[in-house]
Amino acid sequence: MTSEPETMIRGSAAGQEPVLTIHDPRDGSEVGAVESAGREQVALAVQLARSVQPEWAAVTPADRAGMVRAAAGALRKGADRLAELNSRETGRPREEALAGIEAGASTLEQYAELGPLHRGHSLRGSALASDYTVAEPRGVAVLLTPWNDPVAVAAGLIGAALVTGNTVLHKPSERCPHLGQLLGELLSPCFPVGVLTTLTGGWDVGTMLTAEEGVDVYAHVGSSATGARIARAAVLTGAHVLRENGGNDPLLIDDDVDPVWAAEQAAIGAFSNSGQICTAVERIYVVDAVADEFCAALVTEARRRNSSGTFAPLVDRRLRDAVHQQVQAAVESGAEAAEGGTIPEGPGAHYPATVLLNCTDRMDVMTEETFGPVAPIVRVGSFDEGLGLASAGRYGLAANVLTGSITNAQKAVAAFKAGTVKVNAVFGGAPGGSAQPRGESGQGFGYGPELLDEFCTVKVVHIEAPGKPARS
Repeated sequence: MTSEPETMIRGSAAGQEPVLTIHDPRDGSEVGAVESAGREQVALAVQLARSVQPEWAAVTPADRAGMVRAAAGALRKGADRLAELNSRETGRPREEALAGIEAGASTLEQYAELGPLHRGHSLRGSALASDYTVAEPRGVAVLLTPWNDPVAVAAGLIGAALVTGNTVLHKPSERCPHLGQLLGELLSPCFPVGVLTTLTGGWDVGTMLTAEEGVDVYAHVGSSATGARIARAAVLTGAHVLRENGGNDPLLIDDDVDPVWAAEQAAIGAFSNSGQICTAVERIYVVDAVADEFCAALVTEARRRNSSGTFAPLVDRRLRDAVHQQVQAAVESGAEAAEGGTIPEGPGAHYPATVLLNCTDRMDVMTEETFGPVAPIVRVGSFDEGLGLASAGRYGLAANVLTGSITNAQKAVAAFKAGTVKVNAVFGGAPGGSAQPRGESGQGFGYGPELLDEFCTVKVVHIEAPGKPARS
């Protein structure tokens, strides 16, 4: 191996290319600048990852798992520095950033446990024959990860890909390149040279990676538009694609639940991380019988957050402008901003928790992903009417229903075309859970033990006893 790609591997690959300048969304101050990887760096990184992959695949699963476990330890040691960069680049509160980092370390440990247990299947044939399957790594994996939970998401994909014997090229979001660079510097030394590379840059670096024929699998968490472009590019190269993309997750509220409790759930779903969560509540349908109390309670929840002085900003002004445009368009079409809905004065990218009443399903705020702290509400005459509206749409990431009726809960589970349906809790789930997004929200298992299968191909083996023995 030449010295140049080895230098790239120990943390990140960057060159004399365009620079990403990041500003703190809390106050607008400059965080710093990070160089983008160029075409040559991308090509060399793919080449190196491909050249060392067979040797990495030959490492025993237990030994690979030991290195993944060491990476979890390295992540915890660097947690304070990572959390500081997370807060400065994305505005995420420090405690929430630390929780995401701990989740990432726990996920690495989970895959360190699951990797050596990943197994094939056997079939019973004749007494003198055997049929079984062997899981083999796909090869080189490109991971394109988001900014809204940058460490936890990246750690899950990195852990699953590496423990199954793939080499990894990780491109973190251009909105948190300092964080992504540090993550690479912490994790890469836990593995042999070339096994884990971090490439910083914007959409152009992602485009270069999708044009490389030496890549065997793409895992993308981000917008549906970008995910669709990756999927189209992979058709030409034959690479496998995993996508967890945009969402427009509904919340349906039945008339037999406490409207104040329902408002608390809606506020958690719509306003947590300032609405910048893939499975955030994006649209709300509430049955008329409890709508007045629910709306009043949700306005109170939003107002409490807005007056706290601690409500986190959006990641940047570009996203804030997009969120506000949807809110303005809804108001111009007849919606009422009962709380929030205005851009505050001052530096940074702050936007208030916003409650929109009198919405219709024709508004963009109800049909498109908003990715901000906005709770648009449609009143419906019955649970069934609300279910018909809530279960429609192009996306299929997750869906939520609050009901005391087991019949209505079962109706919702059957009707929602989504990878996850949550009943009476907008967030939560058992450890190791996994889901398959649908529609424009993506494809493939994104988490849990099933993610190991996504990073593998299966070889079927058939063995029989030989025929007549050779003559001596």
